[in-house]
Amino acid sequence: MAQPNSVQQRSVGITLLGCGIVGGGVARILADQRDLIARRTGLVFDVRHVVVRDPGKARCVGKLPISTDPHAAIDDPQTQIVVELMGGTGIAGELVQRALAQGKPVVTANKSLLAARGRDLFALAKRHHTAISFEASCGGGIPIIQALSHGLVANEISALVGIVNGTCNVILTRMTNEGWTYQQALAEAQRLGFAEADPTMDVSGRDTAQKLAILASLAFNATVAESDIHIEGIDTLDPLDIRFAKELGYVIKLLAIAERGDTGALSLRVHPTLVHRQDVLADVSGSFNAISVYGHALGHCLFYGRGAGQMPTASAVVSDIIQTALGTAALAFKQLNIFSEATPPAALLPFEQLQSRYYLRVLAKDEPGVMAQIATTLGKYQVSISAILQHESAENNHVPIVITTHLAREGALQRAIKEINSLPVIQPPAASLRIIDQPKESSALS
Repeated sequence: MAQPNSVQQRSVGITLLGCGIVGGGVARILADQRDLIARRTGLVFDVRHVVVRDPGKARCVGKLPISTDPHAAIDDPQTQIVVELMGGTGIAGELVQRALAQGKPVVTANKSLLAARGRDLFALAKRHHTAISFEASCGGGIPIIQALSHGLVANEISALVGIVNGTCNVILTRMTNEGWTYQQALAEAQRLGFAEADPTMDVSGRDTAQKLAILASLAFNATVAESDIHIEGIDTLDPLDIRFAKELGYVIKLLAIAERGDTGALSLRVHPTLVHRQDVLADVSGSFNAISVYGHALGHCLFYGRGAGQMPTASAVVSDIIQTALGTAALAFKQLNIFSEATPPAALLPFEQLQSRYYLRVLAKDEPGVMAQIATTLGKYQVSISAILQHESAENNHVPIVITTHLAREGALQRAIKEINSLPVIQPPAASLRIIDQPKESSALS
């Protein structure tokens, strides 16, 4: 029987900048799967430097060359790929620039750096004939960057809707399933390691917005900045609204939403959203992420998987390392005009012009004529009521009234709420949340 041709192996020098949770996972995969990777690719990865701030806190396993001098590690002629896993936009940005200026490709999981400085860094990489790979920056182990930049490159994307922050999804899952308060759910997420001691980036929605900036830039072939995105977090969410949403057949999720309108302008937003129980995103719980993409040829496609954690994220990083070493990452980076240095700024739909259905909760005096006043105010701003839910129990003779609307403009709805809050029969503030109807598939598919 003929033996398969042996693959000639090639050694590739790696410098790891950072060896925390994800960096430790990368080092572990490169060590544990060394033979498998070599058989499949012919590549043998030589981790030449592991740069850390404090060697005593490094999470790398095995005997690795720990260093505290990132400049020497990057400048080493035997360093062929630089893997940045430090995070932040300060020293990490300076080191990425140093590597790119020497023509050395960079693999990173740093969504903050790419969201803030991606355009300049991509341009620097192009000038020096190298590449930046960033699969692990969005969605943990889900290959969404690969899908948008390669698998769906022939599709005109109309919408992208996703759950891309595991911390918030863990908190919301607990609040929904257990009836916990936000503070209870946050404390549990911190205890289990899903939330940082300072969870602000996650719960404020900024982490989700930074990921959306990257994903929308690729999906719509336009440069999107974090500042282009309307952001609301989950830290002010009232468990009462989770309960009432459930009674109406919805769950509340923190969604990243990017939609292209009829004029071509993009609606970009991050906020807690009512998702119908029959929607696939409603079943995404715990630390899992899911991203729905709508393409004109493909239709609706869902990418689902572990959105955080050491090994899922490390898996995406190692995938980028392998593609970089094989040369496919550099070729795609050079040829594809989808990265932000080659794309125009996104045309944006002003947030107040957003059209959505809404959930509105008000505390109103339990007396005749109150509902008529609310309905009259909403009608004044062309906000049409779809359904009403009212509970009998109340505090201080006020009852919660929950209203869902038909499609309305954001600006009009907010003006109506301001006027409702000023009514003598209302105990302000009224709560409002948006309800998502998943985008329709392209007519080209019918």
